[in-house]
Amino acid sequence: MRKVLFGITAAAALLLPVCANAAETELVKNDKVKIGIYERIRYEYSKNIPDLNSSAKDNKGYFRFKTSPSVEYDFTKDADIYLRLTNENRAYTYWAGSSASAGKSASKKGYHYDINETVFDNLYFDWKNIFAAPVSVRVGRQDLEGYGEGFIFKNGTPLDGTRTFYFNAGKLSWQVNDKNSLDLIAIRDTKNDVYLPVINESNPRQALNSSNEYAFSLYHKTDSIQNLHWENYYVYKHEDASPTARMTREETKLNTIGTYAKYNLDPSLALRGQIAGQFGDYGKNDRTGIGGYFFVDKDLKKASWSPQFSAGAIYLSGNNRSTSTNETWDPLFSRDTWHSVLYASCYSSETENSYWTNLQMYRASVSVKPIDKLKLTLWYNYLRANNQVAATKTLFSGTGKERGHLPQLRLDYAISKNINTYFLAEYFVPGNFYVKSADDALFLRWELTYKY
Repeated sequence: MRKVLFGITAAAALLLPVCANAAETELVKNDKVKIGIYERIRYEYSKNIPDLNSSAKDNKGYFRFKTSPSVEYDFTKDADIYLRLTNENRAYTYWAGSSASAGKSASKKGYHYDINETVFDNLYFDWKNIFAAPVSVRVGRQDLEGYGEGFIFKNGTPLDGTRTFYFNAGKLSWQVNDKNSLDLIAIRDTKNDVYLPVINESNPRQALNSSNEYAFSLYHKTDSIQNLHWENYYVYKHEDASPTARMTREETKLNTIGTYAKYNLDPSLALRGQIAGQFGDYGKNDRTGIGGYFFVDKDLKKASWSPQFSAGAIYLSGNNRSTSTNETWDPLFSRDTWHSVLYASCYSSETENSYWTNLQMYRASVSVKPIDKLKLTLWYNYLRANNQVAATKTLFSGTGKERGHLPQLRLDYAISKNINTYFLAEYFVPGNFYVKSADDALFLRWELTYKY
């Protein structure tokens, strides 16, 4: 039965482009309705993640199928409603551990396949130019994009991986003039989905966050200065106490004030960076944090193979265990794979999955385009911790601050306007932040996406 279901899903994925084109033809006469389809097929292999321990035998390989149909209805040119559903399911092809490790429905070969949940990924109402004023409002389940390279706002549902990124939010936007805008954002996200129904809900329920949380933000963007794009923001976030979660065992009340800027020195050279400070309470104790990054980007578009270069550093504060204040940088709504899928997963053994904190990362990259549709990118990352963590027998040394070395490779190819594919490889060599017996880790991914 599982093989039959696997075959049906694979066939559906191949037929989606045909179905989408057919739907386009059918609805072409109705300019108020827009439909879309997004299909993502991934194959991933991981070794020694997140425990950096080859003896644990938890290496695995699996397919991930993500399907997201969407529909938008325009009431007027300034008012519309948007709906997107998403389903992501996995088919395991390899699991080095016992069959129980791979899940309840695993076979003796470590293989299983589940249809999994279908969720309301987005459902919001948009109203632009309200009463002919330069004011817009978006209310409902939505992605928050276009804010400071995702350093603060990226993923409202970090515990379901890259299945969804949504926020239950309201956003009021004021276009002050052609160079300045101001957004007021209110967010209410929950540990599990309680606002909209889940089709074929899993048991136990899929967790979306470590705890229930809400936030308010005032976000300003300006292009008033020539060659400079500048963003400034304030975020207040409240995280409920969740005794079962490592980073939210105590109630958190946190203020974050920050700024992001990108300055183009000339058409081929840019400086970009961001810095933010945090202050508030963690239970009965104070909480502070600081985080940011700075990069220099060079783009030689007219040179052979159009090379691009980038180099910079990232800093996220860590907790000093000798003080009562909690100095851990809180990634707020940016618990995401960010600069590394592999290392985001490694954080689950230290803090929580994708809970980036206590970090210095020195990062350099180069990319080239041998042909128009093909792009090759290489990264080198050197990682350190600002503070040591408590020693454990199997993972953390408790004495060192060198996290390790992380080279990465990505090969992108644009098959057509709507179809893209890439291959990603990451290899991590642990340093003395970890025990001497810590093993190297490997992550591989192949992805094919269709978007209409």
